[in-house]
Amino acid sequence: MVLQIQDLTIGYKTDKGIVKAVNKATLHVGKGKIVGVVGESGCGKSTMLFAIMGLLGKAGKILGGQILFNGKDQVGNTPAEWRKLRGKDISIIFQDPMSSLNPAHTVGRQIREVLKNHRIVKPEVKGWLRRRRLKKLEMERVCELMAEVGIPSPRERYHDYPHQFSGGMQQRILIAIALASEPQVILADEPTTALDVTIQAQILDLLKKINRERSTSIVLVTHDLAVASEFCDEITVMYAGYIVEQGTVREIIANPKHPYTQGLFKSIPRITEKKEKLEPIPGNVADLLELGEECPYFSRCPHANPKCLKFVEMIELTDQHRVRCVLYEGAGESRASEAGAVN
Repeated sequence: MVLQIQDLTIGYKTDKGIVKAVNKATLHVGKGKIVGVVGESGCGKSTMLFAIMGLLGKAGKILGGQILFNGKDQVGNTPAEWRKLRGKDISIIFQDPMSSLNPAHTVGRQIREVLKNHRIVKPEVKGWLRRRRLKKLEMERVCELMAEVGIPSPRERYHDYPHQFSGGMQQRILIAIALASEPQVILADEPTTALDVTIQAQILDLLKKINRERSTSIVLVTHDLAVASEFCDEITVMYAGYIVEQGTVREIIANPKHPYTQGLFKSIPRITEKKEKLEPIPGNVADLLELGEECPYFSRCPHANPKCLKFVEMIELTDQHRVRCVLYEGAGESRASEAGAVN
């Protein structure tokens, strides 16, 4: 595994106490795999990505667990160690390109900054010619990256500012920045939210191409289960800070187990001959400050029962499918006994 998150818990300090935005989350990302993280707003998806990048800020704190990159735990990194890792081995594509790009600098300069900070380009010449040669090679590499992500006339547009680009082109610039150091993992935090459907498809196709040609692992955060189903190899469903279901796309689509996952699928519009009424999930997301040991989905679940008032660990239904729900406790025990019988 390139990236492993083990029992990660993240809290934010508030006037009312510590809010656990992510609670005992475990996520594994293999080389060349695309993993989708799906859930409603406020369920902890983006917080988990920011923790991987060391971008939680002063308010956020990792309360427990590990973030393993190539087997090394990154929790407890110094600022210098985070700077060395961030943008080089792991890159992130933020949700809103207009607020992520610096309006005061040209896009070429902002892409080139990654090359300079991590010393990606290394000219063979030495001495006083090195600086001039380095700048030229970096500019050439930036133009190559701009062309690779589909920005036309890169040499002319190198000197343009972010406001001179459309939303889709701005998102391509962020992807070029993420690609500059040829990272092993790209974290995409809802990269298509502010774009129209056609541009969304183009951006996702571009990310898929990068994954296929470079074997770059991608973690895609999205609200759209349909997008995750089409784009990803594996899906992780989050709710109120907890991971409630994980599995391959085939497993999750064919046989969603958790009531929340089932509710998400029922909320997706379908084009069919027969008109079907959408079934939105009733109620609101639980207040994280008020959560105890009970299942966070308890107040909205149609199958809620007294057993749901205790904490439940993830239950392994198959090698490729796990769920956190008391409805499947027996399935986990039978699977364990079958494994023991085989051994």
